[in-house]
Amino acid sequence: MSLLTQLVNLFFSQRRGEIDFFMQHPARVQQQQLERLLTQAGGTVFGRDHGFGKIRTSEAYAAAVPVADYDSFSEYIGRTRTGEQNVLWPTEIKWFAKSSGTTSAKSKFIPVSDEGLSGCHLRGPMDVICFFAGLYPKSGVFGGRTLTLGGSHRLESTGGRAQEGDLSAILIENTPKWASWRRTPRPETALIPDFEEKVQAICREAVPQRVTSFAGVPSWNLVLMNRVLEYTGKQNILEVWPEMELFVHGGMNFNPYREQYRRIFPSDTMKYMETYNASEGFFAIQDDPSRDDMLLMLDYGVYYEFLPVSDLGDPSKAVPLEGVKQGVNYAMIISTSNGLWRYQIGDTVEFTSLAPYKIKITGRTKHFINAFGEELIIDNAETALQAACAATGALVSDYTAGPIYMGDRSKGSHQWLIEFNRAPEDMDQFTDCLDRELQHVNSDYEAKRFRDTTLMRPTVTVLSEGAFYRWMKSRGKTGGQNKVPRLCNDRTYIEQLLAIEK
Repeated sequence: MSLLTQLVNLFFSQRRGEIDFFMQHPARVQQQQLERLLTQAGGTVFGRDHGFGKIRTSEAYAAAVPVADYDSFSEYIGRTRTGEQNVLWPTEIKWFAKSSGTTSAKSKFIPVSDEGLSGCHLRGPMDVICFFAGLYPKSGVFGGRTLTLGGSHRLESTGGRAQEGDLSAILIENTPKWASWRRTPRPETALIPDFEEKVQAICREAVPQRVTSFAGVPSWNLVLMNRVLEYTGKQNILEVWPEMELFVHGGMNFNPYREQYRRIFPSDTMKYMETYNASEGFFAIQDDPSRDDMLLMLDYGVYYEFLPVSDLGDPSKAVPLEGVKQGVNYAMIISTSNGLWRYQIGDTVEFTSLAPYKIKITGRTKHFINAFGEELIIDNAETALQAACAATGALVSDYTAGPIYMGDRSKGSHQWLIEFNRAPEDMDQFTDCLDRELQHVNSDYEAKRFRDTTLMRPTVTVLSEGAFYRWMKSRGKTGGQNKVPRLCNDRTYIEQLLAIEK
């Protein structure tokens, strides 16, 4: 065991005991989280409006507070953004994490409290270190720097005393000084608004340093790593940073990018850890590298509920953690120390284990295709694409899919826009494999495809290199937690991308 890793393990010994406790007593810990949240927020405007002082059980909480989306919170959040305090949370809200709008609003502004920062957003990365040190006691990763590629928006005033911007900018502002010395680039570089300018600055600053790990969204970090190779003229990243050992990733499914990362990190010692973090909070960590799931973190000041996707129109079917079942697709509902109450975050998850509780992200409640009753979700799409690539030797860079509507004399189908790093030699074989696997993983899709009853064979349209990047740049959505929407129930994204190609 390296000396630094030994010291890290010693530092986290108490924390490991706390993690073991919530793994063994999940319902008890979650009840404690709910009681603490209700007690703390009982005197807020929201707490008084919903009778927090009288609530004693999870059942009473569910009866008193409706499941809500961002639009439902807009009035309370708007009051807080203009400087009014004690609205959603008792302590002053100094920060708002700005994220892409998935509702009627162009952007969402998620409140971030001091308690939410210290107890959730910043606690998650610390637990990543805790898990990694325990898993790899001989690692030398702590002897070097961590490269982080954050968002491109600086913090701006809300009009009150609070500031708003990408969550990454907020975290940079609030990371303790003792934890910042291992990070590269410098904060002023990390917060450069223009993505292209920032990537070039990171190359100049970080290439000479001893970088042993990096963290962020897979798609944008892949762009960064390829720019590093262009900048240095090297063939792979290990020629630039020979001690590189760890990529902590989140924000999207890693599987479509796995082969591309293997290509630029040609080493069996390279390690990958998935996390589930969002503007609303930090929720789960991959604690076992042999499993493709994540441990749900239960003591971060977050109380969880889960609504079966099949019952999205009936919030009364939401259940607490102890009511979930394996293999069911759930929309996640959170109540947090950031002042979100029974908030439907928009992500869908499936439980892979109930002892302890482990999850995998399956998609978004609003990113799916159901134009013909097929109920295609992102998890189906990722699985099918992976199978098609494995069968044909293809390598997908980016993709999105949407419906082709029925015409007077034509049936419906799906159109897939795909940018390949390595295109298949036989596109028909790729399309057939994609279609077969979609039928295998989704019985509704299979029923609609049976004898071409409703759906015809999908259409795959190959886009030119860099098409998705140009599209995202045209929308002002480069870097940070911005992600290519994988599925859409209409042709909005399809038509925009096809227009970019003209």
